[in-house]
Amino acid sequence: MKNKEYNKKRDFSKTKEPKGNSRKKDTNSQIFVIQKHDATNLHYDFRLEIDNVLKSWSVPKGPSTDPSIKRMAIPTEDHPLEYANFEGTIPKGQYGGGTVMIWDKGTYKDLAEEGQNVSDSYKKGIIEFYLQGKKLQGGYSLIRMNSGKMKGNWLLIKKDDEKADARRNPVSTQNKSVTSNRTLKEIAKEEAK
Repeated sequence: MKNKEYNKKRDFSKTKEPKGNSRKKDTNSQIFVIQKHDATNLHYDFRLEIDNVLKSWSVPKGPSTDPSIKRMAIPTEDHPLEYANFEGTIPKGQYGGGTVMIWDKGTYKDLAEEGQNVSDSYKKGIIEFYLQGKKLQGGYSLIRMNSGKMKGNWLLIKKDDEKADARRNPVSTQNKSVTSNRTLKEIAKEEAK
């Protein structure tokens, strides 16, 4: 059963997070979402649609547009596709309690070698993709670390392409939701009503 770990961690009588059916109608494009999440620690949840779920990583410092910067990406449980539309507050005391903002969203192209797909790349631990978002565009890689004390975590790295920009820092300069145009504080305040 997809999303088993996700469902086990949540009490849906207390949280507005979607249970999700994870059945996509349009199979021509794959989605991604980056959610800014103010929980125990502020972080960004990076999610790619792979095998009809959102494969998910927690990126403490958020994504970068600078190819020389490698960001730690800690794998978390798969989320249902419907989670890409979730923005709001997870109640205190619930798993992931805090405010969630849809920081960026769009589609992505799989850049895997011919004969492979993104699912194969995920299993091998090297995913290459081209984001077509509202804040982030261009090529990125997710690479799983196979040794050392960080084994099992991944690195999120911007590819050196036409969309790379070492001077740009969207994590600190673009602080509003791409769907509601609200800040984290505005979302939390409106949800508290």
